Amino acid sequence: MPSRPPRVLGAVTALVALFTAGYLAPYLLPTVVGRLSAGLGLGPAQAGLVGSILLLGSASAGFALAARVERIGPRRAARAGLLLMFLGYGTAAASSLVPLVVAGAVVGGFGSGTATAVAAAGIAGRPDPHRASALGLLSVSATAGALYLTLPHLGGGHTLPFAAIAGTALLVAPSTAWLPDGRGTRATPVPGAGAKGRLPQRAAGTVLAGAILLWSMAQNALWGVSGRIGLTQAGLSEVALGLVFALALGAGLLGVIGAGALGSRLGRAVPIGVGTALIAACVLLSSAARGPASFATGEIAWNTVYPVVLSYLLGLAASLDPRGRWAVLVGSASSLGVACGPVVGSLLSEAAGYPGMGLTLCALLLLVAVPMTAVARHASGRPLVPGSVRRRGGAPAAVLAATTTPTGLVPQMGAPEQEIAPLPVPATPTTPRRRPAKSSFRLARPGKG
Repeated sequence: MPSRPPRVLGAVTALVALFTAGYLAPYLLPTVVGRLSAGLGLGPAQAGLVGSILLLGSASAGFALAARVERIGPRRAARAGLLLMFLGYGTAAASSLVPLVVAGAVVGGFGSGTATAVAAAGIAGRPDPHRASALGLLSVSATAGALYLTLPHLGGGHTLPFAAIAGTALLVAPSTAWLPDGRGTRATPVPGAGAKGRLPQRAAGTVLAGAILLWSMAQNALWGVSGRIGLTQAGLSEVALGLVFALALGAGLLGVIGAGALGSRLGRAVPIGVGTALIAACVLLSSAARGPASFATGEIAWNTVYPVVLSYLLGLAASLDPRGRWAVLVGSASSLGVACGPVVGSLLSEAAGYPGMGLTLCALLLLVAVPMTAVARHASGRPLVPGSVRRRGGAPAAVLAATTTPTGLVPQMGAPEQEIAPLPVPATPTTPRRRPAKSSFRLARPGKG
């Protein structure tokens, strides 16, 4: 028993570290695309295409592993993903040949998707997936912010961003020792996880996956060209641009902390719907910025709200299936949207200019906010904080309560946690009880006492 708390803490740390490694490439996308364009002589659309190929590899890994993490074993899958990240991104960093860089980006992207799939499946099995997702976003925002502050002072070229991602994979690898290595079994069976392995909540999960694909694509269309907007339209230097991105990601840390503190007080629908509307306004402001002040304001406000909404979306996906399959599929759909983002942003900006691109993306975000909010409002997943319905037995008891009790009866909106008081059971008498004689039994007849 004394070894259980360190083991649980180690498993959570490993999941957060894997989440950080898997999401680091999308977070560094602006500097990766910008340095590919400057260092290898690629055009903006070509550099965006390389970034999209990287993220397509990540999305394909998630779709391929959505239902296979348990069978492969989390520890084995995580180590394979980190190894692919190190080899792929390391090759891209060490080479100046475009085909080798592209091949390394694809292999590294597949490794990133594998690490993200293991992290998403593990987080979905935690007692509170929303808080675990918030911790992962907090970690990756801090790591990316530190890199945005550091990389501009270390030199140019595409080598440094790829080397940083490969180095992160290498640093995360030892933490995988805390992950379970069993294959084909779960550490804790979860009631209500879907009979015979079938996906529960299929309609809600499909709508959420389709909506988050467009949600991620719209934002990463801007994120992929934000560097060019800051340099060419807003007039920032590369060092000043790195500072703006670092401040934006630092504001994201505050947003994630706020999301963790807010918890279930507003449910899921309000943060997702209102947050997406605020993101749409920030996208419009950033894309139309003509100076450093307006550009920095849009980027910082956007990156403050974005991780808040994303943490609720990931928590919502995890609540649809405690085995983590919807969490992986929705995360992979998000990665697919992220992959399409740089190409969409480049094409829209070339066709309509940066302000026209921002207007189009703003309208798309407002449209997808409607189905995401509807799923958050009506899907009957687990309570946002499973401890709000708790018995002895922990998370499985909370899941059982959420799957067998009408949704309106489950306290989800900040209700205080209520323990069920144990009832005293009288001690069993030590003296043997006499068995009743056979003559004391008789047939029950109406009117007889």
